[in-house]
Amino acid sequence: MADLICGLRAVLKSAGGVFRESSALYTAVSARASTCSGSGLLSGPAVSKGSFAVAPPVRYYARVAKKKKTGPESQLGDLLPTMLKIDYAAVPLVQSTDDLVKRLLSLELASHREKLQLKKEQLIAKVQRDENDRNSVEVQVAILTARIRNYQEHLQKHHKDKANKRHMLMAIDRRKKLLKNLRLVRFDTFERVCEQLGITYTFPPEYYRRATRRWLAKKEFCIKVFKAVQKQKAEQKMKQRSGTTEMEAKASEAQTQ
Repeated sequence: MADLICGLRAVLKSAGGVFRESSALYTAVSARASTCSGSGLLSGPAVSKGSFAVAPPVRYYARVAKKKKTGPESQLGDLLPTMLKIDYAAVPLVQSTDDLVKRLLSLELASHREKLQLKKEQLIAKVQRDENDRNSVEVQVAILTARIRNYQEHLQKHHKDKANKRHMLMAIDRRKKLLKNLRLVRFDTFERVCEQLGITYTFPPEYYRRATRRWLAKKEFCIKVFKAVQKQKAEQKMKQRSGTTEMEAKASEAQTQ
């Protein structure tokens, strides 16, 4: 029994020494962390866990701010929200109503279709021949231009919309044919329409066929054959001319004799 008590006392003394050393280590580390945070080496408040102070990690970098993607300007951007809809613009009674009714009839609460209709009317007014002109080539080009630009803005956001892309290409082909005919018939009107609507007319390419290796080889072979045939024809003409000159020489010698 006495030996057991002596053994327990020895174990407790060794454990007390370990505890005293660990507490001294903890106090030294906490004092060092407090001095570093006071001198500005560590940023942010220290997190204390019992008697041990844990400092947050130091990070000397910052995230780069993401730039917002700015797409092309919409053709409807110049339409002011205070403008009236096309159906109520010519009504004089609208001007004498209160602000709430004007707001309901203005473009602020209008749909996209109503704004597009107003833009079409603005483009038509730039190129039409007179006030009652609604079917001329210039008016058709203006309507197609507003429609094409609307399709382009839609495809910028929804690039997988194949149906609207097909409609846009059909409208572009239709406008190209109208501008081609207008350029051949009335060139001054063609220039005025392109200037007023902001259209850049490009001439179509000479060949629509895609240049593949097989096509290039075939074209080179056809050119060689053409040159060989032309050379043979030239030699035949030279032989015919030489034959005719020999016959004429013999005829002239026979006449002299």
